[in-house]
Amino acid sequence: MSFELDEIDVIPESWTRSHLLDLESLSTEEITTILDTAGRFKEATHGCKQKIDALSDHTVANLFFENSTRTRNSFSLAARRLGADTIEFSSSGSSLSKGETFIDTAKNIEAMNVDVVVVRHATPGTPHLLAQNIECSVISAGDGPHEHPTQGLLDILTIREHRGNLAGLTVALVGDIAHSRTARSNIWGLRKLGAHVIVCGPSTLVSRRWEELGVEVAYNLDDILPRCDVLNLLRIQFERQYTRPFPSVREYALLYAMNGDRMQRAKDDILIMAPGPINRGVEVTPDVADGPHSVILDQVTNGLAVRMAVLWLVAGARER
Repeated sequence: MSFELDEIDVIPESWTRSHLLDLESLSTEEITTILDTAGRFKEATHGCKQKIDALSDHTVANLFFENSTRTRNSFSLAARRLGADTIEFSSSGSSLSKGETFIDTAKNIEAMNVDVVVVRHATPGTPHLLAQNIECSVISAGDGPHEHPTQGLLDILTIREHRGNLAGLTVALVGDIAHSRTARSNIWGLRKLGAHVIVCGPSTLVSRRWEELGVEVAYNLDDILPRCDVLNLLRIQFERQYTRPFPSVREYALLYAMNGDRMQRAKDDILIMAPGPINRGVEVTPDVADGPHSVILDQVTNGLAVRMAVLWLVAGARER
Protein backbone atom coordinates (compact mmCIF):
# COMPACT_ATOMS: atom_id res chain seq x y z
CA MET A 1 0.00 0.00 0.00
CA SER A 2 1.30 3.48 -0.86
CA PHE A 3 -0.03 6.99 -0.51
CA GLU A 4 0.98 10.62 -0.85
CA LEU A 5 1.89 12.36 2.39
CA ASP A 6 0.03 15.66 2.36
CA GLU A 7 1.73 17.04 5.47
CA ILE A 8 5.20 16.64 3.98
CA ASP A 9 5.04 17.96 0.45
CA VAL A 10 7.44 20.91 0.50
CA ILE A 11 10.97 20.99 1.89
CA PRO A 12 10.98 23.37 4.90
CA GLU A 13 12.71 26.70 4.29
CA SER A 14 14.90 25.98 7.31
CA TRP A 15 16.51 23.10 5.40
CA THR A 16 18.89 23.99 2.55
CA ARG A 17 21.53 21.26 2.75
CA SER A 18 21.90 18.66 0.01
CA HIS A 19 24.24 16.60 2.25
CA LEU A 20 24.20 15.34 5.84
CA LEU A 21 27.81 14.86 6.84
CA ASP A 22 27.73 15.53 10.59
CA LEU A 23 25.78 17.21 13.38
CA GLU A 24 28.59 19.56 14.36
CA SER A 25 27.85 21.90 11.45
CA LEU A 26 24.06 21.84 11.87
CA SER A 27 22.17 24.60 13.64
CA THR A 28 19.60 23.96 16.35
CA GLU A 29 16.87 24.85 13.84
CA GLU A 30 18.19 22.35 11.28
CA ILE A 31 18.36 19.56 13.85
CA THR A 32 14.83 20.36 14.96
CA THR A 33 13.66 20.32 11.34
CA ILE A 34 14.96 16.76 10.90
CA LEU A 35 13.38 15.62 14.17
CA ASP A 36 10.03 17.22 13.34
CA THR A 37 10.05 15.73 9.84
CA ALA A 38 10.90 12.28 11.20
CA GLY A 39 8.08 12.58 13.70
CA ARG A 40 5.59 13.43 10.97
CA PHE A 41 6.78 10.53 8.80
CA LYS A 42 6.42 8.16 11.73
CA GLU A 43 2.95 9.41 12.65
CA ALA A 44 1.58 9.55 9.12
CA THR A 45 2.87 6.10 8.18
CA HIS A 46 1.80 4.40 11.39
CA GLY A 47 5.33 3.59 12.48
CA CYS A 48 6.67 3.61 8.92
CA LYS A 49 4.87 0.42 7.86
CA GLN A 50 3.31 2.01 4.78
CA LYS A 51 4.97 3.21 1.61
CA ILE A 52 5.16 6.85 0.55
CA ASP A 53 5.69 7.85 -3.08
CA ALA A 54 7.97 10.73 -2.11
CA LEU A 55 11.16 9.58 -3.88
CA SER A 56 9.67 7.24 -6.48
CA ASP A 57 11.91 8.65 -9.24
CA HIS A 58 15.11 8.50 -7.17
CA THR A 59 17.90 5.99 -6.64
CA VAL A 60 19.79 5.61 -3.35
CA ALA A 61 23.16 3.83 -3.22
CA ASN A 62 24.42 2.36 0.05
CA LEU A 63 28.23 2.32 0.03
CA PHE A 64 29.31 0.44 3.12
CA PHE A 65 33.03 -0.13 3.63
CA GLU A 66 32.46 -1.33 7.20
CA ASN A 67 30.13 -4.00 8.54
CA SER A 68 26.66 -2.92 9.56
CA THR A 69 23.32 -4.47 10.46
CA ARG A 70 20.92 -1.83 11.79
CA THR A 71 22.19 1.19 9.87
CA ARG A 72 22.47 -0.45 6.47
CA ASN A 73 19.14 -2.24 6.65
CA SER A 74 17.49 0.88 8.04
CA PHE A 75 18.70 3.08 5.19
CA SER A 76 17.71 0.46 2.61
CA LEU A 77 14.24 0.06 4.05
CA ALA A 78 13.84 3.84 4.45
CA ALA A 79 14.65 4.36 0.77
CA ARG A 80 12.22 1.67 -0.34
CA ARG A 81 9.48 3.01 1.93
CA LEU A 82 9.93 6.34 0.12
CA GLY A 83 9.56 4.58 -3.21
CA ALA A 84 13.22 4.86 -4.28
CA ASP A 85 15.32 2.24 -6.01
CA THR A 86 18.39 1.06 -4.09
CA ILE A 87 21.90 -0.07 -4.96
CA GLU A 88 23.68 -2.13 -2.31
CA PHE A 89 27.48 -1.94 -2.40
CA SER A 90 29.91 -3.92 -0.29
CA SER A 91 33.67 -3.44 -0.52
CA SER A 92 34.31 -7.17 -0.29
CA GLY A 93 34.40 -8.61 -3.79
CA SER A 94 34.27 -5.17 -5.43
CA SER A 95 36.69 -3.55 -7.87
CA LEU A 96 38.49 -1.98 -4.92
CA SER A 97 40.31 -5.31 -4.62
CA LYS A 98 41.56 -4.75 -8.18
CA GLY A 99 43.09 -1.36 -7.38
CA GLU A 100 40.21 1.00 -8.09
CA THR A 101 40.20 4.07 -5.84
CA PHE A 102 37.39 4.94 -3.44
CA ILE A 103 36.49 8.07 -5.43
CA ASP A 104 36.48 6.23 -8.76
CA THR A 105 34.20 3.59 -7.28
CA ALA A 106 31.79 6.27 -6.06
CA LYS A 107 31.85 8.13 -9.40
CA ASN A 108 31.06 4.95 -11.30
CA ILE A 109 28.11 4.23 -9.05
CA GLU A 110 26.94 7.85 -9.38
CA ALA A 111 27.05 7.43 -13.16
CA MET A 112 24.19 4.95 -12.83
CA ASN A 113 21.93 8.00 -12.27
CA VAL A 114 22.14 7.79 -8.50
CA ASP A 115 20.62 10.69 -6.55
CA VAL A 116 21.82 9.97 -3.01
CA VAL A 117 24.87 8.11 -1.71
CA VAL A 118 24.90 6.78 1.85
CA VAL A 119 28.48 6.04 2.91
CA ARG A 120 30.10 4.30 5.86
CA HIS A 121 33.89 4.19 6.03
CA ALA A 122 36.58 3.58 8.63
CA THR A 123 38.42 6.80 7.76
CA PRO A 124 37.23 10.04 9.40
CA GLY A 125 36.23 12.70 6.88
CA THR A 126 35.36 10.27 4.09
CA PRO A 127 31.79 11.62 3.58
CA HIS A 128 33.18 15.17 3.33
CA LEU A 129 35.73 14.05 0.72
CA LEU A 130 33.02 12.27 -1.23
CA ALA A 131 30.75 15.32 -1.20
CA GLN A 132 33.57 17.33 -2.80
CA ASN A 133 34.02 14.85 -5.63
CA ILE A 134 30.54 13.78 -6.73
CA GLU A 135 27.42 15.73 -7.67
CA CYS A 136 24.74 13.72 -5.88
CA SER A 137 23.74 14.08 -2.24
CA VAL A 138 25.92 12.40 0.39
CA ILE A 139 24.75 11.11 3.76
CA SER A 140 27.21 9.89 6.36
CA ALA A 141 26.41 6.53 7.90
CA GLY A 142 29.49 6.80 10.10
CA ASP A 143 33.10 7.72 9.38
CA GLY A 144 35.52 5.97 11.69
CA PRO A 145 35.39 7.43 15.21
CA HIS A 146 34.36 10.87 13.91
CA GLU A 147 30.53 11.05 13.69
CA HIS A 148 27.39 9.01 13.08
CA PRO A 149 24.81 11.76 12.52
CA THR A 150 21.67 9.67 11.96
CA GLN A 151 22.43 7.61 15.07
CA GLY A 152 22.70 10.81 17.08
CA LEU A 153 19.43 12.04 15.60
CA LEU A 154 17.51 8.85 16.33
CA ASP A 155 18.82 8.82 19.89
CA ILE A 156 17.67 12.41 20.37
CA LEU A 157 14.29 11.71 18.76
CA THR A 158 13.77 8.81 21.16
CA ILE A 159 14.54 11.00 24.16
CA ARG A 160 12.27 13.75 22.86
CA GLU A 161 9.38 11.30 22.40
CA HIS A 162 9.66 10.12 25.99
CA ARG A 163 10.67 13.35 27.74
CA GLY A 164 9.52 16.20 25.49
CA ASN A 165 11.84 19.19 25.64
CA LEU A 166 15.48 18.18 26.00
CA ALA A 167 16.49 21.44 27.65
CA GLY A 168 17.57 20.81 31.23
CA LEU A 169 17.84 17.03 30.92
CA THR A 170 21.01 15.28 32.05
CA VAL A 171 22.17 12.66 29.56
CA ALA A 172 25.14 10.40 30.33
CA LEU A 173 27.09 8.66 27.59
CA VAL A 174 28.80 5.71 29.25
CA GLY A 175 31.58 3.53 27.89
CA ASP A 176 34.10 3.77 25.07
CA ILE A 177 33.92 7.51 24.45
CA ALA A 178 37.34 7.69 22.80
CA HIS A 179 36.38 5.54 19.82
CA SER A 180 32.66 6.33 19.60
CA ARG A 181 31.28 8.25 16.61
CA THR A 182 27.88 7.92 18.28
CA ALA A 183 29.16 9.83 21.32
CA ARG A 184 30.38 12.73 19.19
CA SER A 185 27.13 13.09 17.27
CA ASN A 186 25.12 12.85 20.48
CA ILE A 187 27.24 15.51 22.13
CA TRP A 188 26.77 18.00 19.29
CA GLY A 189 23.06 17.39 18.98
CA LEU A 190 22.18 17.18 22.66
CA ARG A 191 24.09 20.30 23.64
CA LYS A 192 22.53 22.35 20.84
CA LEU A 193 19.10 21.35 22.16
CA GLY A 194 19.96 22.37 25.72
CA ALA A 195 20.77 19.08 27.45
CA HIS A 196 23.57 18.67 29.97
CA VAL A 197 25.88 15.90 28.76
CA ILE A 198 28.15 13.73 30.91
CA VAL A 199 30.72 11.38 29.38
CA CYS A 200 31.65 8.55 31.73
CA GLY A 201 34.03 5.63 31.50
CA PRO A 202 37.55 4.47 32.33
CA SER A 203 40.18 7.21 32.22
CA THR A 204 41.88 5.32 29.37
CA LEU A 205 38.74 5.88 27.27
CA VAL A 206 37.57 9.27 28.55
CA SER A 207 40.05 12.12 28.34
CA ARG A 208 39.66 15.39 30.24
CA ARG A 209 39.89 17.08 26.84
CA TRP A 210 36.23 16.23 26.26
CA GLU A 211 35.49 19.16 28.57
CA GLU A 212 36.53 21.41 25.66
CA LEU A 213 33.26 20.40 23.97
CA GLY A 214 31.29 21.67 26.94
CA VAL A 215 30.53 18.32 28.54
CA GLU A 216 31.13 16.99 32.04
CA VAL A 217 33.72 14.24 32.41
CA ALA A 218 33.21 11.52 35.04
CA TYR A 219 34.93 8.26 35.86
CA ASN A 220 32.53 6.79 38.44
CA LEU A 221 29.08 5.78 37.18
CA ASP A 222 27.69 5.39 40.69
CA ASP A 223 28.56 9.00 41.52
CA ILE A 224 26.63 10.49 38.60
CA LEU A 225 23.78 7.96 38.39
CA PRO A 226 21.32 9.76 40.72
CA ARG A 227 21.48 12.88 38.51
CA CYS A 228 20.89 11.18 35.17
CA ASP A 229 17.63 11.33 33.24
CA VAL A 230 19.03 9.23 30.40
CA LEU A 231 21.84 6.68 30.14
CA ASN A 232 23.18 5.86 26.68
CA LEU A 233 25.36 2.76 27.07
CA LEU A 234 28.06 2.57 24.40
CA ARG A 235 29.74 -0.60 23.20
CA ILE A 236 33.42 -1.20 23.89
CA GLN A 237 34.92 -1.04 20.39
CA PHE A 238 37.76 -3.51 20.64
CA GLU A 239 38.18 -3.45 16.84
CA ARG A 240 39.40 0.18 17.01
CA GLN A 241 41.76 -0.32 19.95
CA TYR A 242 45.44 -1.14 19.75
CA THR A 243 45.92 -1.73 23.46
CA ARG A 244 43.58 -3.12 26.12
CA PRO A 245 42.17 -0.08 27.97
CA PHE A 246 41.23 -2.00 31.14
CA PRO A 247 42.37 -5.22 32.82
CA SER A 248 39.34 -7.34 31.91
CA VAL A 249 35.79 -7.25 30.58
CA ARG A 250 34.63 -8.53 33.94
CA GLU A 251 36.16 -5.55 35.72
CA TYR A 252 34.62 -3.13 33.22
CA ALA A 253 31.19 -4.68 33.76
CA LEU A 254 31.60 -4.42 37.51
CA LEU A 255 32.29 -0.69 37.30
CA TYR A 256 30.16 0.47 34.38
CA ALA A 257 27.48 -2.06 33.42
CA MET A 258 23.90 -0.97 34.12
CA ASN A 259 22.40 -3.74 36.21
CA GLY A 260 19.45 -4.32 38.51
CA ASP A 261 21.28 -3.03 41.59
CA ARG A 262 22.13 0.25 39.90
CA MET A 263 18.57 0.60 38.63
CA GLN A 264 17.45 0.67 42.26
CA ARG A 265 19.58 3.79 42.78
CA ALA A 266 18.59 5.54 39.55
CA LYS A 267 15.72 7.95 38.95
CA ASP A 268 12.30 6.29 38.77
CA ASP A 269 11.80 7.47 35.18
CA ILE A 270 15.33 6.99 33.85
CA LEU A 271 15.65 5.99 30.18
CA ILE A 272 18.09 3.22 29.25
CA MET A 273 19.46 3.47 25.72
CA ALA A 274 22.11 1.68 23.66
CA PRO A 275 23.03 2.26 20.02
CA GLY A 276 23.74 -1.42 19.43
CA PRO A 277 24.97 -3.95 19.02
CA ILE A 278 24.70 -4.48 22.76
CA ASN A 279 26.92 -6.93 24.60
CA ARG A 280 24.68 -8.34 27.31
CA GLY A 281 26.46 -8.55 30.62
CA VAL A 282 29.12 -6.03 29.57
CA GLU A 283 27.42 -2.64 29.06
CA VAL A 284 24.03 -3.74 30.36
CA THR A 285 22.55 -6.84 31.95
CA PRO A 286 19.65 -8.65 30.23
CA ASP A 287 17.10 -7.68 32.89
CA VAL A 288 17.80 -3.99 32.29
CA ALA A 289 18.09 -4.25 28.49
CA ASP A 290 14.69 -5.94 28.36
CA GLY A 291 13.17 -4.04 31.26
CA PRO A 292 10.52 -1.31 31.38
CA HIS A 293 13.03 1.55 31.34
CA SER A 294 14.71 0.33 28.16
CA VAL A 295 13.94 2.18 24.92
CA ILE A 296 16.52 0.32 22.85
CA LEU A 297 14.01 -1.06 20.35
CA ASP A 298 12.35 2.36 20.14
CA GLN A 299 15.70 3.66 18.93
CA VAL A 300 15.69 1.13 16.09
CA THR A 301 12.13 2.08 15.10
CA ASN A 302 13.01 5.78 15.18
CA GLY A 303 16.10 5.11 13.09
CA LEU A 304 13.84 4.24 10.17
CA ALA A 305 11.83 7.45 10.56
CA VAL A 306 14.96 9.60 10.88
CA ARG A 307 16.56 8.08 7.80
CA MET A 308 13.39 8.55 5.78
CA ALA A 309 13.38 12.21 6.83
CA VAL A 310 17.05 12.73 6.00
CA LEU A 311 16.78 11.05 2.59
CA TRP A 312 13.75 13.18 1.72
CA LEU A 313 15.28 16.41 2.94
CA VAL A 314 18.68 16.13 1.23
CA ALA A 315 17.16 14.87 -2.04
CA GLY A 316 14.64 17.71 -2.02
CA ALA A 317 17.25 20.34 -1.23
CA ARG A 318 19.46 19.06 -4.05
CA GLU A 319 16.63 19.37 -6.57
CA ARG A 320 15.63 22.78 -5.28
